[in-house]
Amino acid sequence: MTKAKAIQAKAAPSAVKPYAPKAKEMDRIKAVAAKQAARADGPPMKLKMVDGVLQIAFTHDDTALAHILMMADLGTCDPSFWEGIQGQVATIGAQGRKIDEGASNFLLSVVRGVQPRDEIESMLAVQMGAIHQATMMMARRLNHVENIPQQDAAERALNKLARTYATQMEALKRYRTGGQQKVTVEHVTVNAGGQAIVGAVTHGGRGSNEN
Repeated sequence: MTKAKAIQAKAAPSAVKPYAPKAKEMDRIKAVAAKQAARADGPPMKLKMVDGVLQIAFTHDDTALAHILMMADLGTCDPSFWEGIQGQVATIGAQGRKIDEGASNFLLSVVRGVQPRDEIESMLAVQMGAIHQATMMMARRLNHVENIPQQDAAERALNKLARTYATQMEALKRYRTGGQQKVTVEHVTVNAGGQAIVGAVTHGGRGSNEN
């Protein structure tokens, strides 16, 4: 072997073996795959601006089926509601005529994660996604303030947005449970001799009999 060939052989990269996931990693991979199969979410949106008009499409071979999947994701069977929410989601990240497909699809994934059961839950999920995006924007702004007034303004806005998101979470929970809360109070009575009697507490009114 000549000197040039020896140097070339030495410089040639060795074959890299593909990474073999560990057992625990495989378990997590299977869990993600099972969750994806169970949800069967619709396809992402494809957005583009044509002559000042936002056009919305989907990464799916069957347009009609993509629309039905989107309606299922939004918890609706009303085409008018679907079109309205779809337009709001598509323009959430837009700045003027500049669109942000990534931001819109992120918001859509938030809605799908909530898995709304009807139009009200769908609207609330969209608002929650929008508030979250605004919260992160204000968090970034707070990290780049240049003076105290900017810091105070960003901090106030961030706190308001964070509280709003928490309120939205509570509103969704109350709506899904019908606003019902069940509280069970147990009363323990120990009689002479050490025998305990456990039962639900009953508070009598003025007409209750007392021993």
